[in-house]
Amino acid sequence: RAAEWQLDQPAWSGRLRITAKGSTAFIKLEDKSSGELFAQAPVEQFPGLAVEGVTDSSRYFVLRIEDGNGRRAFIGVGFVDRGDAFDFNVALQDHFKWVRQQSELAQQAQDLEQGPKLDLGFKEGQTIKLNIANMKKKEGATGTTRPRPAGPGGLSLLPPPPGGKSSSGERPASLCTPAQLPGTPITDSLLSWPQPTAAPAADVWGDFAKASG
Repeated sequence: RAAEWQLDQPAWSGRLRITAKGSTAFIKLEDKSSGELFAQAPVEQFPGLAVEGVTDSSRYFVLRIEDGNGRRAFIGVGFVDRGDAFDFNVALQDHFKWVRQQSELAQQAQDLEQGPKLDLGFKEGQTIKLNIANMKKKEGATGTTRPRPAGPGGLSLLPPPPGGKSSSGERPASLCTPAQLPGTPITDSLLSWPQPTAAPAADVWGDFAKASG
């Protein structure tokens, strides 16, 4: 019970820090000015014998301090502010919560190592079949030619000779398209094909120029 202590005349006052090394937490009582260590209490589990709360207050605790040579002593400590006592509890709880999580992860990893391993490699003679939809093999793609665009009336036009002139120096006759009035469709009867003069012997248009309109 904290009421049995001499709360008005504490034997020592200073600051309290909590540090951790591995899974062990250390409660350190230090001088508030110089930082000199007054005492420390190693805590390996919480709650436990290293830290115990009193029955009549939430601001006072009993610590089991050690000097590193095997000697131990129990002392009572208290916080002036209740919020500091709350933070003291939370800090210890968070540390040992982390310790439990690390222990569980290590146990899971050990179970996976000891369990049967899944072999995803191919055995001798095993094959795998892939079914890819909408995949067609193109055959003879290099031998196909692109169709030439068709001219008016479905006639195929040959490309003009190099330089735009024939070998005789005369320009071949061109296809004439009559002007269209608004709203009047173009029909075959509206197209006129001029009758060419006698084509030179070396005319590149060939028989195409001899066709009737």
